[in-house]
Amino acid sequence: MGNLYTSTTFMEHNSHPDYKYEMDAPTHEHDGINPSCGDELTLQLRVEDGVIEEASFTGHGCAISQASADIMAELITGETIEEALRLSNLFLAMIRGEELSEEDIEVLDEAAQLKDISHMPARVKCAELAWRTLDGILVPEQDA
Repeated sequence: MGNLYTSTTFMEHNSHPDYKYEMDAPTHEHDGINPSCGDELTLQLRVEDGVIEEASFTGHGCAISQASADIMAELITGETIEEALRLSNLFLAMIRGEELSEEDIEVLDEAAQLKDISHMPARVKCAELAWRTLDGILVPEQDA
């Protein structure tokens, strides 16, 4: 199992997140809280014609929650709501320790680096926070 904290990509997303900012005029906003370790984030999306044109987050938390949120925001920008939900479902399955196909791992891109968190039960909720918050926005949207 690789050490997450020595992963350059992971550490870059934590120390220099590109998507951590307050968005102007988001169409969607949802708060996510992980009470077990105090991670909190607010996810903002600008969705136009079913496509996520912009994604950002604000908040605070451990390195895993912050890096995971930044990686997720990068991955879903430019994607349809359906594709963002598919990516979220894949990520959550991976983080629960389910086996994914090579193709699914490739689709997750940098998010696949968080795969080993499935072996650290105390950290799973940290990694999931942004993705569960995304589901909180998109699932009602898809049902609408």
